Amino acid sequence: MPAEELSYVIVTPYSIRKSRTGGIVARLISRTGLDLVTARMFAPSEELAKRYAETIVTETDPRYRATQELIRDYVLKNFMGKVNGQRARALFLVFRGPDAVEKIHYAIGHIVHERTSGETIRDTFGDYITDDSGKVTYFEPAALAAFDNQTVERDLKLWAEFSDRDGGILDQVIDFPTDAKIEKSLVLIKPDNFKFPNLRPGGVIEVFSRTGLYIVGFKVHCMSVAQAEEFYGPVLAVLEEKLGQAKGREAWESIVEFMAGMKPSECPPDQRKAPGSEKCIAIVYQGDDAVRKIRDVLGPTDPAKAPPGSIRKEFGQTIMINAAHASDSAENAKREMAIVQVNENNFKPLIESFYARS
Repeated sequence: MPAEELSYVIVTPYSIRKSRTGGIVARLISRTGLDLVTARMFAPSEELAKRYAETIVTETDPRYRATQELIRDYVLKNFMGKVNGQRARALFLVFRGPDAVEKIHYAIGHIVHERTSGETIRDTFGDYITDDSGKVTYFEPAALAAFDNQTVERDLKLWAEFSDRDGGILDQVIDFPTDAKIEKSLVLIKPDNFKFPNLRPGGVIEVFSRTGLYIVGFKVHCMSVAQAEEFYGPVLAVLEEKLGQAKGREAWESIVEFMAGMKPSECPPDQRKAPGSEKCIAIVYQGDDAVRKIRDVLGPTDPAKAPPGSIRKEFGQTIMINAAHASDSAENAKREMAIVQVNENNFKPLIESFYARS
């Protein structure tokens, strides 16, 4: 069996501004079959952008070197500064699995003007436009990746080095009108979307893009039993009142098990705070009236009652298996973000531990 590898994809600032994040994530998960193990939002500093750009041009073959030079110049131009009042935001995704580097290479594709089939991510979301003389007049790679293990390791270690300083919750990178009701809201893309590699996680992000809100935080998270108990603590009393104490408790334990992989009553005390077996993605959205806008797109708890086009109508199955969670108030968003530790940097230690073993 091939050894596991790490590989990465950076969703470019342009792709994020154009709300193409969901489509790119959907393709990467469904087409590669790899495990998305960590992710982090970055607002790259000038130092990070320049150090990353310096490493890009390595080819001696003029054809490939020319493309690398375009990418280098693209990073220097687009990973720094502001566009329409926004600092550049990049989403860094890390995947793990056998042949991860080659699988990411195949999914991302090359960036050439002859290909418009949509077979790869760059076919669909990127642009490589030339004039009659062959000079490139417009270039957008959509996503960046490295295509050999040595380069992947070098790049991962570089971005890990800057992950505290330049990454995390980017709540100071967008200029909002002074009279706007700016809020942050937490979304959890629930474990039912990760039972097998599919389009659903990216599809959920795609639908949320209709809100016009900004993604300012992104974390792959495995909720512990203790976190799930605290997160869904307020629900327990409601269920006990509605269903009776015994049945209400049983229903609540099922919710915790769904999110963390184990019921509280069956969890050994020394495992309560350990990461659970179920994966979710925690996303922080920011913008004017964010809580209401997210809840409107999400739809009601019961997918059968959700309106067409809502996330729970599109992706939900039952009251519990309903695709996503969203905070119901700005106060609860703060509480929930603290519980799942959205600002925690699990990006750097994963990269460091992987290469310490290899």
